[in-house]
Amino acid sequence: MSGFSFQELDLKGAYLISNFYIGDNRGGFTKIFEKDLYKEVGIDFQLNETFVSRSMRNVIRGLHFQTNNPQAKLISVVAGAVWDVMIDLRPNSPTFKQWIAYELSAENHLCFYIPRGFAHGFASLEDNTVMLYQCDGKYDRETDTGIRFDDPEIGIEWPGDKSVAIHSERDLALGSLKEYMMHPMEL
Repeated sequence: MSGFSFQELDLKGAYLISNFYIGDNRGGFTKIFEKDLYKEVGIDFQLNETFVSRSMRNVIRGLHFQTNNPQAKLISVVAGAVWDVMIDLRPNSPTFKQWIAYELSAENHLCFYIPRGFAHGFASLEDNTVMLYQCDGKYDRETDTGIRFDDPEIGIEWPGDKSVAIHSERDLALGSLKEYMMHPMEL
């Protein structure tokens, strides 16, 4: 028995995954990825890089992607909780411009599989939230970009009070969906 369950989302190719978890009075153990199990459900994920971010409560990051050689991502939370968002930016997709969000946390052991052609962002719901990003595809610094978190054409309904949200200068300077459409991702 694998302990994993895969829920295909309304955005084609995207999944909400319940990871294998076992715990007792000593603590717990979570398995986030097993290549063969993922492949069985149609996710051919080849790990290229792994990184971790730490965020304080009320931080909003994103909406990030790279226009050349977009990466697929496996997103999970190792400590704390986030409201995690993915947006379909594939112009020929029937779900183009649609977004979906779930709470991912260290407690619920859920993760997102985000296919190529999507943007990703999140709002941190707790102090010292730690996220694990596993990426399929080479990082391309030159085309690493995004769309502003509050673009009205996308209309994401972020949790919490936006007046106390914390953003990076880079994220506040990101362009609009309309600007993205002038040079969409190369898929």
